[in-house]
Amino acid sequence: MRLARYVDGQGTVWAGVLGEADDVVPFARGDASPAGAQAELLAVAVAGHEPEPIGAAVPLASVRLLSPVGVPPSIRDFYAFEDHVATARKIRDLEMDPDWYDLPVFYFTNPAAIRGPGDDVAVPAGTEALDYELEAAAVIGVECADVDPSDWMDVVAGFTVMNDWSARDLQAREMRQGLGPAKGKDFATSLGPVLVTPEELPGASEGRPTGSMVARVDGVEWSRGHLGSLHFTWGELIAHASRSTMLRPGDVIGSGTVGTGCILELSLVHGSDRYPWLRPGQEVALEIEGIGVLRNRVVA
Repeated sequence: MRLARYVDGQGTVWAGVLGEADDVVPFARGDASPAGAQAELLAVAVAGHEPEPIGAAVPLASVRLLSPVGVPPSIRDFYAFEDHVATARKIRDLEMDPDWYDLPVFYFTNPAAIRGPGDDVAVPAGTEALDYELEAAAVIGVECADVDPSDWMDVVAGFTVMNDWSARDLQAREMRQGLGPAKGKDFATSLGPVLVTPEELPGASEGRPTGSMVARVDGVEWSRGHLGSLHFTWGELIAHASRSTMLRPGDVIGSGTVGTGCILELSLVHGSDRYPWLRPGQEVALEIEGIGVLRNRVVA
């Protein structure tokens, strides 16, 4: 299934199932809070069968899509694409750390800074180096702990596109102190446009969903990668994230940046003249095959 949270013309929040005719069929009505209809959407995704509609289908063009998860309890973002990690380290004359291949590392980011499809993203105060990061994210659907890697599809509600916006100048300064990333990341994380249940994606049953990943700035392709090039399986990532702790419905598990999937990497390889930092007025569109396109405009 392809599921969405959305707002209609009267400002009412709904959860619905996307149809094949560019429409959406509502199955739950939510309040106007950031988490409106979030629990209902996750419950339907985990149940795995079409819900009973509570209204007629409406054209997608007539509604405003929201982030599938407006208030995640937590966001863990991994660092799991080897091409991206290796390129960033090579430019700094660093070899790959052998432990990276055994230890799936992640950082926590701000669950209060979620942006949805079409939302503006403001340049954070003091930064001159705003970057996007092309990522996929799994959303946890049930409370769980110590998940076996082979059972990951039992706890994942679905996948969405993720943009881990980054203030690179601030990030570099704080990480020189041996801690972070933190403030260079906590101003915005975009999720959307929809939640796609795992069985919709090729390769999911083997723990490696596949699909092309593309980033465009003002309609021009800047990044291209593949979801299937993730070094770890999603089962391994979720097993590690849940080890000796509890994951809750709505928790977001990010993949990390795909190879070529950010300006930092592109500018290191091809030069900053060709790939300059983002500026107000530009639109960033991240697309993952089988999921959709997540668009946001940068504003001052």
